[in-house]
Amino acid sequence: MKISVCGKGGSGKSAMVTLMASAIRQRGYEVVVIDADESNSTLYRMLGFDNPPRPLLELAGGKRMVMQALGPKDPSAGSDADTNVLSREQISIADLPSGFVLDRDGIRLIAVGKILQALEGCACPMGVLSREFLKKLRLGDNEVAVVDTEAGVEHFGRGMETSIDAVLVVVEPSFESLQLAERVNALADGIGIESIWAVLNKVTSDEMVAKLREELDRRGLEVAGAVHYDSQIFEACMEGRPLDSSKAAEEVSGLMGSILPAR
Repeated sequence: MKISVCGKGGSGKSAMVTLMASAIRQRGYEVVVIDADESNSTLYRMLGFDNPPRPLLELAGGKRMVMQALGPKDPSAGSDADTNVLSREQISIADLPSGFVLDRDGIRLIAVGKILQALEGCACPMGVLSREFLKKLRLGDNEVAVVDTEAGVEHFGRGMETSIDAVLVVVEPSFESLQLAERVNALADGIGIESIWAVLNKVTSDEMVAKLREELDRRGLEVAGAVHYDSQIFEACMEGRPLDSSKAAEEVSGLMGSILPAR
């Protein structure tokens, strides 16, 4: 199963991905976290790694090679364009060389690529690589992939979700977040994804939960659960520490029961 986690900037996507990975692992699954956000560089620290994995963009030969591999062939490109990861019919996690996959306590991390310097160009090659990697990624029966997407909905425009089984949109208490959730729901439904959930995040009261549920129900979204504001999570994110046990972790573990059965 491949689950895409999306939402507006600042809604807590990466923290949610981290807590989901731990909750899924606890339910007996092997977990693969795919960092497809080309801007945010902190996910690896939330998951407890000292350094990020080598990016798939490097394995694929860089931005130019990614675009050549997927577009009209450049006769001057040589054979490298046909030997990168995108040329394979199917990809399993075991196919990736050492350094491109990190493992901690049964949770593996893969990163697509980041914008690292000014004037290096747009992030389109990373989006294309994310789409193609997810399309060709073959998971075992006991494996679940959780994809941390960029903020907003551009990844839908790039077609990344065409290989996704379920979409989870993180909704914080704001009108902008509610609007984005409605757009995500429409876009996911438009490409045939049937499993779409909203998760309320950073809520501060049961009254707020009830109001957000009412708004999302009116907009046609099913709410999988709510995660209350947790100062432990806030402090860990601020200090770049792993997201260890907390009240939020317990709540995420509980809501995963409505998404994945235990093994």
